[in-house]
Amino acid sequence: MSALRLILTDQISHTITSLEGIKAEEDVVMLCELMEEFTYVKHHKKKIAFLFSAMRHFADELRCKGYSIRYVKLDDPLNTGSFAGEVKRAIAQVKATHLIVTEPGEYRILQKMKHWQSEFGIPVEILGDTRFLTTQAEFASWAKNKVQLRLEFFYRRMRQKYKILMESESKPIGDKWSYDKENRKPPKAGMKIPKRISHKKSSIIEEVLELVQDKFTDHFGTLEPFHYAVTRDQALLELNHFINELLHDFGHYQDAMLSGEPYLYHSLISSYLNAGLLLPLEICKAAENAYLSGKAPLNSVEGFIRQILGWREFVRGIYWMYMPEYGEKNDLAATNPLPDFYWGAKTNMFCVAEAVRHTRDHAYSHHIQRLMITGNFAMLAGINVKAVQEWYLAVYSDAYEWVEMPNTLGMALYGDGGIVGSKPYAASGKYIHRMSDYCKHCQYNPEVVTEKNACPFNGLYWDFLVRHEVKFRHNQRMSYVFSTWDKFGIEKQQAIRNQASITLEKMKAGIL
Repeated sequence: MSALRLILTDQISHTITSLEGIKAEEDVVMLCELMEEFTYVKHHKKKIAFLFSAMRHFADELRCKGYSIRYVKLDDPLNTGSFAGEVKRAIAQVKATHLIVTEPGEYRILQKMKHWQSEFGIPVEILGDTRFLTTQAEFASWAKNKVQLRLEFFYRRMRQKYKILMESESKPIGDKWSYDKENRKPPKAGMKIPKRISHKKSSIIEEVLELVQDKFTDHFGTLEPFHYAVTRDQALLELNHFINELLHDFGHYQDAMLSGEPYLYHSLISSYLNAGLLLPLEICKAAENAYLSGKAPLNSVEGFIRQILGWREFVRGIYWMYMPEYGEKNDLAATNPLPDFYWGAKTNMFCVAEAVRHTRDHAYSHHIQRLMITGNFAMLAGINVKAVQEWYLAVYSDAYEWVEMPNTLGMALYGDGGIVGSKPYAASGKYIHRMSDYCKHCQYNPEVVTEKNACPFNGLYWDFLVRHEVKFRHNQRMSYVFSTWDKFGIEKQQAIRNQASITLEKMKAGIL
């Protein structure tokens, strides 16, 4: 009875359930580099290089444990390029009697897996993914009969369940569940950001970089410099570096943006967490211990833990609860084409250009750049939600559909009609000016709305609200902005909307 145990690209973990109970003398572990999976959207070159390198190192670690490994490289002449083709070929060659796999992070792959048993003629066991801290069933149970699903209450439940930053069963340390209001400081002049780790390239990485450059020449992004951790040991070094050197100041400046500084005090571990090299509970415990030992303040530690224990689990729950209908939502009927400047074409908006530069060079930009720059602009300008989702999924090394779709469609674009958030995260150029130094490098002025050099975000902001007034005017969280709009007077209102129209025309003409 030989089992074929398939490990997916984002399951690079020794504790993945598909390895549980493995019989080293009988079972075969399979990993494969599939063209289909890296071209259905054109993933960033660095993302591909990171995942291929991590997979190959992981395969070597499993061989050292004495496991029989079937590793199919991208340039293997027999590689069929698809899951179905490679699984079918492997079953025949290793004479597998059954297939074991951990559930995938994408709905489309799960649907394929559900047909594998009849397609391949052997039993297929799809196991739960215990790397997450709440199951789909647990989330659905929590969400049952709720009018609105809100992170705040789910997060409290998770803190209590795992006893993280708790004084007692019901009392959080510091008497507050969230310190978000303390974590909104703009960047300071002359901020000194600790240097990041750069891992030495192995021969495996060198080989992968050459492969990716050859096979994915038309994909977005640069390959060099390549500093990624590609093993669990290296990922743990990254985690420890963040906890010891950066977490202390993470909280205060987690919403800040600074030109030329793509990372600031952010952890850079999401790619490792989402691929399986790190586990969520060990990260939360490390951060909690930093507070308990006096290495980091509560506002930083709580804000960081909330992203993992709260938000990450929350959006995964949303994804699986509402798919596949969720992927078809477009509540604001956004249909404009994605502008070329998302792919690096010239734009005079410094903030957008800077976020895209960080994305191109690092397959990374931090969450405020994603939400309040590229996401905010896409929402205000009515960019097609599927095109924006595809962009986010393609360009970031931590992006997988279960986490990307709710963050993009729900959080950034409000395209799900309020399932993820209670109001749209819309902002004018004044927010960007307050939270960054970007505007001083820009030809547009964030302080004016209707003048020729007005920041494009300003007119679009008001125009967006008015375009969707029926949906938003009676939202209690938006009453102040509409009362402000009402005070402008008809002439000023029309001038603002005219400016927004000019902005959209410039965008479509590629001259914004």
